Amino acid sequence: MRIALINPKFRLPIDTRTTAHLGLAYLGAVSERRGDEVVVFDADVEKESVAEFIQRYRPHIVGITANTPQVKQAWRTAKSVKEVLDVPVVIGGPHVSVLPEESCEKPYVDIVARGEGEDTWIDICVRLENFLKEHPEYSEDNFRTDALMAVENDVFTDCDGITYKTSDGQIHNNVDRPPVADLDSLPWPAYHLFKMDRYTNLQPATDHVDGAKSFSILTSRGCPYRCTFCSQSIMPIKWRSRGPESVLAEWRHLVEDLGAQEIGVLDDSANIRMKRLEEIATLLIENNLNHVPWIFVNGIRANLATKELLTLLKRAGLKRTAFGVETGDPEILKSIDKKIDLDTIRAAFKNAKEVGIETIAFMIIGLPGETRQTMQNSIDFAIEIDPMIANFSMMTPYPGTKVYEIVKRQGRMLINDWDDYVFFEQQARYEMGDMTAELVEEMYRKAYRQFYLRPKPIMRRLQNKDFWFNLPRNARIALRTFVPKKEKTGLRKSVEAEGAL
Repeated sequence: MRIALINPKFRLPIDTRTTAHLGLAYLGAVSERRGDEVVVFDADVEKESVAEFIQRYRPHIVGITANTPQVKQAWRTAKSVKEVLDVPVVIGGPHVSVLPEESCEKPYVDIVARGEGEDTWIDICVRLENFLKEHPEYSEDNFRTDALMAVENDVFTDCDGITYKTSDGQIHNNVDRPPVADLDSLPWPAYHLFKMDRYTNLQPATDHVDGAKSFSILTSRGCPYRCTFCSQSIMPIKWRSRGPESVLAEWRHLVEDLGAQEIGVLDDSANIRMKRLEEIATLLIENNLNHVPWIFVNGIRANLATKELLTLLKRAGLKRTAFGVETGDPEILKSIDKKIDLDTIRAAFKNAKEVGIETIAFMIIGLPGETRQTMQNSIDFAIEIDPMIANFSMMTPYPGTKVYEIVKRQGRMLINDWDDYVFFEQQARYEMGDMTAELVEEMYRKAYRQFYLRPKPIMRRLQNKDFWFNLPRNARIALRTFVPKKEKTGLRKSVEAEGAL
């Protein structure tokens, strides 16, 4: 069959990275292994419209990915597909996994794939292919999705992990599908399906690397921690890992076959089993693959970042890691179920610096229960641990998280549209108690000014050659960060012009 996998346009600020979508790369790989013809359409980098692509390629089925800021654009994309061709449209991703019926109610969405998608996607494709074989009257030019979704045809009744709509308009929630147990059984992500020369590198504001030579890798899935704010908490709690030899083989492929100049490890919790990470590092060293720098894009657990482990990772080529600090206030830290303390975080940054690994601190301003003082404590703590980059963000309550439920019960949401999760820059998403939007926005801007407008960070930037390579981009980022800014109305108007939902 002909498969189309679509990443809807992700309307983010101009300086945000664009990289190949790893989830679609895996779906493309399992589809190709099944024998399908696959095309990935990433609207972030494509020059033609979705409608033009569908008219030209004429797929048998379309898969669309969507996180929360993307979901309305995913619906618009589904609508564009259906206006050109009557084919089954499947939407997957974290947002629709939490709110599947919301998408299934749309007349142009047939199926929502919940949770991890590979096995579910293949199951859907097999059922579609069998249906087409059994019903030759539905030729390529005469296909009817309503026949596939007809109640009497009973195609998807026992397909685990989906929410789907039958032709009578009824929505059905099937049982969950277990997450992939054996990650080593998955094929490597199909990067050849992407126009790699059109992407940036993994951290374009920091590094000057050819985007076409920047690749991601996943060595584990799941997270056993359930932090109250984290959108990953909606995904499987069971942590599963790939074997070190499997990781080594893919790593070698990225370096020797694809010419990787940097590699980003996208695991949510790569160091849950420290011994496994040590084995991977040792294999990279023994196989001379440690000359290509790599980074932990999403960070690692600070409580499992010993000096011995970090020393070995540095030898294996690790250039930079992030740690989820979130807050510098001990009481707020307890309230978000981080299961860590400030002294442990201090030790992790100290260990990383001593072995020569660059550090990023992920910080959140405006967590539930915050006051001016607790937010100032976070700023002071960031200055104390002094990472190379302090990434401050305003708390965004994503659906499915505990914070989302807390705000719904006790606070006031300031955003009532999924598009607003993208468009509001430097604007608070909610208010609760004495924590007003004005206070959160004030402390957010103060955090960046107080951390970065110090002699040490300024000198660190000026001495980094990549800073000068990226000077125009860095100047725009600084202007946007330090100066309050209204909503980007031009982008919103462009979305509305495509058709409001």
